[in-house]
Amino acid sequence: MIYRGFLKRLIDLLISLFGLVILSPIFIIICFLLFISNSGKVFFLQERPGYKEKIFKIIKFKTMNDKRDKLGHLLSDKERMSYLGSIIRKSSLDEIPQLINVIKGDMSLIGPRPLLIQYLTLYNDYQKRRHDVKPGITGWAQVNGRNAISWDSKFSLDVWYVENISFKLDLKILFLTIKKVFIREGINQVGHVSSEEFKGNE
Repeated sequence: MIYRGFLKRLIDLLISLFGLVILSPIFIIICFLLFISNSGKVFFLQERPGYKEKIFKIIKFKTMNDKRDKLGHLLSDKERMSYLGSIIRKSSLDEIPQLINVIKGDMSLIGPRPLLIQYLTLYNDYQKRRHDVKPGITGWAQVNGRNAISWDSKFSLDVWYVENISFKLDLKILFLTIKKVFIREGINQVGHVSSEEFKGNE
């Protein structure tokens, strides 16, 4: 209880501050490359539901451009994903700016990934429990398949984490995340550049 209520936040803050300092050279280089590649647009900001479904703006590196068709509609994710963006996404470097979200208190290092706002009305009571803790940069679902597993599996893993949160578990998730980043496992579902859309429970 002490870990969940106080120590987790303290560890989040210390590691995030240290991480931003250590990763600052990479951060600056990516900003420069994306500034050139995306016509000056470096960051992707989007509203997401956080703890107790409170809305915040997640910060990520912008890995897709804003190209549209003749009717003004955005092209598919695959068509908008640049070569540079693909490298950044596959190496998970696009997640680095979320350390700012952690410092602000919107997120935790470890927790269920913050999903899209439009999904909120689609959750059942069990699935809503993923919002009983702060969302994380990485989580139990991410080290057990990430985007390559079904939505039912993701939600089950998220809720299991909420029920079993501990320092030991967070440490395990952190090390497994580092391992999966290096082997680039489960980044996308087969046939998708990003995670498949959640369409509710049937």
